[in-house]
Amino acid sequence: MRLRGIRHRRFRVLLILAAVVAGLYWAWNSFTRPQGAQRVAFRPALSQCANEGALRYCVYRDRAGSNGDIVYHLHGRNLDELVWNDDTYYTAMLQAEWQRGGTRPPTVVTLSYGPSWLLAPKGTAPESGLLEDLVRKLPAIEQKLGAPRRRLLLGESMGGLNVLVAGLSYPDRFDKVAALCPGVYQVSPFAPLGEIQSAMKRTGADPKIAFGIWMLARSYYADDKEWRASSPLTLIEKAGRDSPALYLSNGLYDSYGNFEGTQKLAQRAVQLGVKTEWHPLYGGHCGIDATSLAAFLVS
Repeated sequence: MRLRGIRHRRFRVLLILAAVVAGLYWAWNSFTRPQGAQRVAFRPALSQCANEGALRYCVYRDRAGSNGDIVYHLHGRNLDELVWNDDTYYTAMLQAEWQRGGTRPPTVVTLSYGPSWLLAPKGTAPESGLLEDLVRKLPAIEQKLGAPRRRLLLGESMGGLNVLVAGLSYPDRFDKVAALCPGVYQVSPFAPLGEIQSAMKRTGADPKIAFGIWMLARSYYADDKEWRASSPLTLIEKAGRDSPALYLSNGLYDSYGNFEGTQKLAQRAVQLGVKTEWHPLYGGHCGIDATSLAAFLVS
């Protein structure tokens, strides 16, 4: 009985110590967790949202008016069409840049098919066909807004890949394409595992992220042939001096492994005579130079 009592007391002591340690750990994490976010001081644009079938969109107009252009913004993964006026996002920095310089900006139309989507042309994969669907729906949106002076594309990460696919697939419809940290890869998601592992090691890509990209690509492309047909590194080969001007940027330490492919795309575009701005940045995924980007979109 005495031994059982000693064990019981020891267990209680250990239980109390575990609770104290857990409480201290929780308190430390709460204290050291970021308490807020750096916010951008800017004048939010006026917005109006609607949809064309599965495509949701919002129209953003600066209170000072528009320069006559339309910028179609395609967001990154897990975002949506409401992100343009987010005062913690780079889109607010763009608006602040235009406002500081007294520049009349374009009308911005944000587009979304949901948190995660790729503009894959119609193929045999069940999720494919969004590219044609988007292109069919843009005229209906512009009928409400009026014909633009110029039509531009802007996107980051997943959206950066999407604007490249759209702009390079339909070069006669767009004047400029700004692709930030786009998902451009030299190695196919259908390549052998050893080749993918070598690419991850070479680029510093996070394996968990690479697996997510592998899964996403296989939802929209049935095989390597379909994937390569709409890869920006394939589409750029049809480009020339009359193709949309490109703005490309990427962080050297991009955890998605995007730097290698984006740099190759920029180099090939220059070789083919495409007007190209290449902004290699010292940083991680989607570090953005808002000043040069803002200038590109209104020049």
